[in-house]
Amino acid sequence: MTIATTPIPTAAEAPSVDAGPAKRNRFWAWLFFTLAALYFLVPLGATFWWSLRAEKGVLGFEAYRRLFDDSRFWPSLTESVFNAVAAILLSLLIIVPTAYWVTLKLPKLRPVIEFITLLPFVIPAVVLVFGLIRLYGRPPLLLTATYGSSRILLICAYAALSFPYMFRSVDNGLRAIDVRTLTEAAQSLGASWPTILRRVIFPNLRVALLSGALLTFAIVIGELTIALFMAQHTFGPYMAELTRSKVYEPSAMAIVAFAITWAAMGMIALITREKRR
Repeated sequence: MTIATTPIPTAAEAPSVDAGPAKRNRFWAWLFFTLAALYFLVPLGATFWWSLRAEKGVLGFEAYRRLFDDSRFWPSLTESVFNAVAAILLSLLIIVPTAYWVTLKLPKLRPVIEFITLLPFVIPAVVLVFGLIRLYGRPPLLLTATYGSSRILLICAYAALSFPYMFRSVDNGLRAIDVRTLTEAAQSLGASWPTILRRVIFPNLRVALLSGALLTFAIVIGELTIALFMAQHTFGPYMAELTRSKVYEPSAMAIVAFAITWAAMGMIALITREKRR
């Protein structure tokens, strides 16, 4: 019996593939990427160039030196960092148990919770702060009488602003693990609900929690509207005041704030990459 075989074409005889569409797509992709990069980098470069001209005829970092020597710079930055950390902790205490319980027991309520956490995107900051002042600016809920009580109200407002970012980070982290199996295993060992959250859920959400926390930090550190109307001496109002009284220092401040924000974004990317490895 004879078996017919079909000869396999060699590389020279193989049909050629038209690389034209692929090259054209690559060209347009690089073109749009270049335009987008220029859109962001050109204003940033111009701002950095202007910040170096504080001394006449000399390019240097005199504006940065004046900025860091300003007696209001470090206190405002420190206060904003404290507010950001407090808002992150408060948001975690609210979002993590809520997202965990919805994932475990009430999955049908996820659309409702998502809608509630999206409200900070819908309600402008100026409307939010006026509502807070009207509600908590009179007895019996008087929280705007002193600087300390207004600061507590400000931290609560920042925690609310972080809900969209924190909830999605935590929800994605919970979907990536088997919450029900981990909970049942912990319960079989006699763990209570607070113990399950503290020793099982939180450790498995490290990357998600850090991502949401860093996003919240980047937002809070330069927030202006709410802090300004609540008369808080934070980083955002300090930046706004600096633009009204200085020439070169505001550009240096913009570069510093941009560096802080992108440092937080870089940490998110680094943590996510390490987790994937």
